[in-house]
Amino acid sequence: MNIVARARNILLSPASEWPVIAEENTSSADLFYGYVMVLAVIPPLCTLIGYSLIASRISFGFGMIAAIVQYCLTLGAVSFVALVAQWLAPKFGGRDDLDQATKLVAYSHTASWVGGALFLYPPLGMASFLFVLYGAYLAYLGATPVMAVPPERAVLYTGAVILTVLIVFFLISLVMVIFLGLTMMATMI
Repeated sequence: MNIVARARNILLSPASEWPVIAEENTSSADLFYGYVMVLAVIPPLCTLIGYSLIASRISFGFGMIAAIVQYCLTLGAVSFVALVAQWLAPKFGGRDDLDQATKLVAYSHTASWVGGALFLYPPLGMASFLFVLYGAYLAYLGATPVMAVPPERAVLYTGAVILTVLIVFFLISLVMVIFLGLTMMATMI
């Protein structure tokens, strides 16, 4: 799988890319190591560069620690949300398949990971939210071809998965605030 071509295709022509993805025989592990771990590094790395080197708002060392923590939490979140997406699918008439659920979650997150590049210039960072919204739309488009959720139930299924994502990323944000706050306090002592 060419990671650049896949990211481009899922972002620019998702309606035709999701059926291709659905038919691929890709394991969760292969997808995780060959796609998720590569693209998930974009937001923390760009945030590190933007906030420590360009805007000089935080020290590079502190930014590096925060980036590593954010990256690790994001990897865990993708795995957890894939498990929830797998568990929810049969409840909405879809298939119970972890590999397919991992595809749905990973490829839907492509938009937010690519949008994370906006953090290179911190004033544009908030615009990355538009990419997150597009990722939600990508999940909706992929629910039927990838998870076999009937089209009439795809909106509800996608909403349940997105609610899970919101809760998980709220908790990640909370952990980051607590961690960063404690780290900042420790550097002041």
